Amino acid sequence: MPAAREDVLEAAERIRGRVHRTPTFSATSLGPGVRLKAELFQKTGSFKVRGVLNKLASLGPDEKARGVIGISAGNHAQALAWGAAAERIDCLVVMWQGASEAKIAATRGYGAAVDLEAADPAAAFDRLSVLLAETGRTLVHPFDDPVVHAGAGTVALELLEDAGEVETIVVPVGGGGLVAGIAAAVPDRHVVAVEPERSAAVHEALAAGEVVPVTPDSIADGLSAPFAGAVALATLQAHDVESVLVTEEEIEEAFRFLYVRAKLACEPAAAVGAAAVLAGKIDARKVGVVVSGGNVVAETASAILARR
Repeated sequence: MPAAREDVLEAAERIRGRVHRTPTFSATSLGPGVRLKAELFQKTGSFKVRGVLNKLASLGPDEKARGVIGISAGNHAQALAWGAAAERIDCLVVMWQGASEAKIAATRGYGAAVDLEAADPAAAFDRLSVLLAETGRTLVHPFDDPVVHAGAGTVALELLEDAGEVETIVVPVGGGGLVAGIAAAVPDRHVVAVEPERSAAVHEALAAGEVVPVTPDSIADGLSAPFAGAVALATLQAHDVESVLVTEEEIEEAFRFLYVRAKLACEPAAAVGAAAVLAGKIDARKVGVVVSGGNVVAETASAILARR
């Protein structure tokens, strides 16, 4: 069953004091009513710890004793590794060849084992199924678990506590977990899901009315889900979430804007919401933009900044 606002409120109490209350900044250069929710300052560098901690808190002793397993391009991997270490739970994360070396190293640094047998995101989900059957571990899904959604949705509660005038919330989207949590948290606000044109799992699912496979190929590697979550999709449909796509050039321009003008050293995936605003694709004035993470390697950042 999809998460509801009550679930998000409960999650906020459950994880209170265990995550940072990240700041909300005005961004008048983007528009007079634009606010930025800076989740790049969250523990492990992204919003993902919110959902992970809520999920781990929901597990029983037997589920924890079996160890946990997740799958991720990097941000969920790091969050799960960190959260599992804090709970003293054995952790295995499925990643894939070509994933960010820095994110792989960070995941291992937090204490998790990393499986890199898969060649790409789609193959990684096949590998996950094999390992689930072989190990009996408890799955902590990165984007299709309502308990994870509820934890992620706490971002919106904080945003509106700081900027209650916000009417539209703009959210970077991969598999749909964050935007589903936000839509559930604030059903009285308009929510916009923003994805790269070259990694549009949620957009394609909304258009088709069902989950469809895609082949992610974007500089926004944190949004490289090969399909949308089924529970996430149902949530977005129920809340009439709008879908917007941005180009690679628009993502890079927004990355430069956030770095130079807003002084936010985010990752490309976290810049897609700002990209939609800069490109004039958001038809609203009182806007909250989630800047979802900051796990970017120096080489990627410097290359984008150099392409002015």
